[in-house]
Amino acid sequence: MKAFSDRLAEAVRRTGAPVVVGLDPRLEGLPSPLMPEDKSPEAVALALERFCRGVIDAVARYVPAVKPQAAFFEQWGPAGMQALGNLIRYAREQGLLVILDGKRNDIGSTAAGYAEGWLGPGGTSPWGADALTVNPYLGEDAVHPFIETAKARAAGLFVLVKTSNPGSRQFQDLLADGAPLYQHVGRWVQQLAVQTLGQCGYGLVGAVVGATYPAQLAELRALMPQVWFLVPGYGAQGGAARDVAGAFDGQGLGAVVVSARGILFAYQNSPYRERFGPQRWQEAVESATCEMIAQLRAETPAGQLRLS
Repeated sequence: MKAFSDRLAEAVRRTGAPVVVGLDPRLEGLPSPLMPEDKSPEAVALALERFCRGVIDAVARYVPAVKPQAAFFEQWGPAGMQALGNLIRYAREQGLLVILDGKRNDIGSTAAGYAEGWLGPGGTSPWGADALTVNPYLGEDAVHPFIETAKARAAGLFVLVKTSNPGSRQFQDLLADGAPLYQHVGRWVQQLAVQTLGQCGYGLVGAVVGATYPAQLAELRALMPQVWFLVPGYGAQGGAARDVAGAFDGQGLGAVVVSARGILFAYQNSPYRERFGPQRWQEAVESATCEMIAQLRAETPAGQLRLS
């Protein structure tokens, strides 16, 4: 199997859309036709799975990847985790890459367990994710098991560098040796990426860098030229297309931008609420996805992508 970095580059080029749809299902956000009759974990998990399958059906031909957020499934216990497993398999059957957002890490031996369980498409792991988000703050020895597993299974990683939440400043912006902590993490991630380069010129170790910090996004792109960026914070968190322009290289590669609530629950918001409403919620999902793609093509180097 090709390296994850190359598979991601091919998928972005094929679709012409550097967009990742976040699967962050919330019970209270489900459209009325899918609302479960009771609130048992089993009933809710089934409803969330049906909803996310519908989202996948609506976006699969437009985008390269989806990003399930493990927390929204874990909160419903074993039934929720079964739904997550089903959705990972379903997304891959529809030709999508799956980036599991679990922000995992622990000491080395435990990190190895997380890596063995989550990382590896095509039957090489129980969960089958193409990539996983990883917390770097336990240090290199705790990230090493993820890297080794990703190499062996043609998977990828996205290391938290500069996250999109307002509180990220509290620790990530602290100065150490004259530079903010996120820059130190970024330099380290760049070194890891250089050691794992694919044919596309990017490594299997990527970075999570939020759309809500446009200046830092451009700064980190210069600092990490061989690193794929996973860019959350678009849409509902306030990030716009112009804010993420600095994440891309000149050919429109190097970054994929995440939208979850703005796409999943588009039927609740104007102009999609007036056009579609809850009965036609999948059409709202599709329309919001296409609108995001159009904005990125118009206002970022993603417009340089050529459909094959």
